[in-house]
Amino acid sequence: MAATATQRTVEAVWRIESPRLIAGLARVVRDVGLAEDLAQDALVVALETWPGTGVPDNPGAWLMTTARHRAIDTLRRGATLDRKREQIARELETQEAPDVDAALDDDIGDDVLRLVFTACHPVVPTEGRIALTLRILGGLTTSEIARAFLVGETTLAQRITRAKRTLAEAGVPFEAPSGIERVERLGSVLEVVYLIFNEGYAATAGDDWMRLELCEDALRLGRILAQILPEEGEVHGLVALMEIQQSRACSRVGDDGEPVLLADQDRSRWDRLLITRGLAALASAAELGGLGPYGLQAAIAACHARARSTEDTDWAQIAELYGALADAAPSPVVELNRAVAISMADGPAAGLAALDALADEPALRGYHLLPAVRGDMLERLGRADEARTEFARAAGLTRNARERELLLARTRPEGQAPARTRSEWQAP
Repeated sequence: MAATATQRTVEAVWRIESPRLIAGLARVVRDVGLAEDLAQDALVVALETWPGTGVPDNPGAWLMTTARHRAIDTLRRGATLDRKREQIARELETQEAPDVDAALDDDIGDDVLRLVFTACHPVVPTEGRIALTLRILGGLTTSEIARAFLVGETTLAQRITRAKRTLAEAGVPFEAPSGIERVERLGSVLEVVYLIFNEGYAATAGDDWMRLELCEDALRLGRILAQILPEEGEVHGLVALMEIQQSRACSRVGDDGEPVLLADQDRSRWDRLLITRGLAALASAAELGGLGPYGLQAAIAACHARARSTEDTDWAQIAELYGALADAAPSPVVELNRAVAISMADGPAAGLAALDALADEPALRGYHLLPAVRGDMLERLGRADEARTEFARAAGLTRNARERELLLARTRPEGQAPARTRSEWQAP
């Protein structure tokens, strides 16, 4: 029992510390793939050691120290290592012992951001950049990332492997670029931050509805980007989106960890400071040349933030914004969300017609929110048996335990389901 508890602790520490640990190691060894391997080695040592010795007072510092020792050993071990690596090993061995707390906290934002920009180097194909960064920084599994991209796990794993190999072979330096090179990488960096936030906001798998540490990491990175790139409208748009979405965090989970969807949330618990910050960032984005895809999503979130209830929400405006988003960044998921907005603005029959036009969309096969949304609309149309069938299908597709419980509850006959009724299934 104690060993199991320790293992859970190790896993929790890893989820929290791994992005910062890998970023710190990448700065030292100047190789993203090697940094990830060293961090994984440190995790293995922790799994072997902590059940006997207990969890250290500062587990993040322990992992960093262990990984640094592994780095020294690794860099010295190979007979074919070049002189530069030998020099790095000597520097590691002879330099003053670092303030590990400072390494993990004070400068960590810069290290993590450097790692994002390094992994998003144009020498790596766009899909590989994003997949690699999500794997390292977001702590997401291969299956979770594959689901976010709506691709197979084998395909996704191959992208990550090729991205690591390409970075190593090209000798890409561990740094945050400047000038035109920074602008060229910015699109991929923003997408990575966005996807990390999304995984935290609505976890793909596992026992938790949200992974707040991912939301906080993404929001921190977004704020740093806004400080160093104040003239980039889409940076402010992304920050606005995350600030407003994060304002709902404490109301999205019930006392027992169960999901509380938008229509059922206590809006008095929404964080007004985060909403104010988000609306200010949205205004900045608009002033810098109009709204791009992230700014448009932030504008949608702002419609919810300004409304006192689901019924008071300007659903027609949201549907219009989703139409603009579909033009700016075409996606079947955007069209699905647009169908939800149409159903709220013009009635469930109109929404169902828009939704059924997506039925043969290949990217949505196996996507649980398609039948979940369809079930919601059918339920509102009074077609209860059909709705329960759709909710059952959605429950079989999701890999998040909390979401599965919610969907299965909606398969029960009327009177046995919980009081929660109409729910808005929009993605963030």
